Amino acid sequence: MIVFTCCDTFDDMMTCIYDAWAARLGHSNIRLQTEPIGNFELFCEYRHIDADKEKVKKVIRSIQNKICPQAFYDVYTASLSYESNKLDIIYRFLIVGFLYQKQVIQMLGNPAVAALFELKRKVTNEAHQFREFVRFSRLNENILLSVIEPKCNVLTLLAPHFEDRMPSENWMIIDKNHMIALIHPLEQKSFLSPLTKEELSFLENSRQDTDLYSELWKTFFHSIAIKERKNARCQRNLMPLWFRKNMTEFP
Repeated sequence: MIVFTCCDTFDDMMTCIYDAWAARLGHSNIRLQTEPIGNFELFCEYRHIDADKEKVKKVIRSIQNKICPQAFYDVYTASLSYESNKLDIIYRFLIVGFLYQKQVIQMLGNPAVAALFELKRKVTNEAHQFREFVRFSRLNENILLSVIEPKCNVLTLLAPHFEDRMPSENWMIIDKNHMIALIHPLEQKSFLSPLTKEELSFLENSRQDTDLYSELWKTFFHSIAIKERKNARCQRNLMPLWFRKNMTEFP
């Protein structure tokens, strides 16, 4: 078994798919995996692949032209998952996709297609939740800051939503788990930037402790509650506990 490995970024994954396919070793004789690798297996040869812009373009163009644009969107969304086997799932989907072309997105009975759509479903569900649960606080008078800790790398899926609703604000959404910041300058397109631990610590410590709108939101949240109808179990279902540590209304 030949195991092709790469860093957990979209460009690296697309390059890994290109090199694995071009190696012509037989699809059943190879496996693709993102790094870091947990336990190395006996009788497996591991090959690390680095990103190559030209190969990335070729893979994207092939998916869009030979399958369909929707298939590329599904592959991109699945690549944002936290699952360790996501790259191999994408590869198996493309094997079926290049065979059946645009029909593949309707072939949910196929195990390879179903596995990819399950990855996509989890990513899009989490992105939808964070559209609701993102809370901003003031970094200073001109910048709004939000810190989130998603399981999947959902910042690129969140960007269009907040660009549309807050175009005239300087804001930043920090993914603490993946150490990436989504930065939106006033009246411009947002962009991604990697963060160091020192930068993250500085930004978190620079947030204003007392903010008028944060206090108003907390007051609203507690004042509309009806004590006699409190249902903690229902609230946990609608707003899971692991979201709450970065939400303004919860201490």
